[in-house]
Amino acid sequence: MTDLITLTGLVATNPRHIVTSEGLTITSFRLASNQRRFDRTQNAWVDGDTNWYTITCFRQLGTHVATSVEKGQRVIVTGRVRIRDWESGEKSGTTIEIDAEAVGHDLSWGRATFTRSVIAAKSEAPTAEAGTDSFDHGDAGPADERESASADEPQPALARSGASTPF
Repeated sequence: MTDLITLTGLVATNPRHIVTSEGLTITSFRLASNQRRFDRTQNAWVDGDTNWYTITCFRQLGTHVATSVEKGQRVIVTGRVRIRDWESGEKSGTTIEIDAEAVGHDLSWGRATFTRSVIAAKSEAPTAEAGTDSFDHGDAGPADERESASADEPQPALARSGASTPF
């Protein structure tokens, strides 16, 4: 059984990005997560203990995290938990690792802009004729909405260009 967990916290280290000799992309960083609580005696918010996690991202997620996440940013991470005990000489401890399934910026603390990555189509995939797509938009698709919008109403750049949506 794999345990899934969702965490929020601060990226505490610069993400470390590597590509193995087999071509596997791996990006990892440390995440600091602490709980805040309201102390009624002090009439103020106080920080609780900080929990430290090692976040590891593989393949395409690793590539995206390496180019999108920086030290000091607040993020949300969902992934599988691995708890490991370690020993080094006279010291020992426990490390908690998260194999990430999803990583994103915590929008409670700021704004972000999403850019969808497009993977090139394989050459044997069927191609659509110019000006058409392979999706059934139904009766009220994006093209119908563009045609019915009045010229006085502001339209998004994609609608003004006449292009179809990329998904």
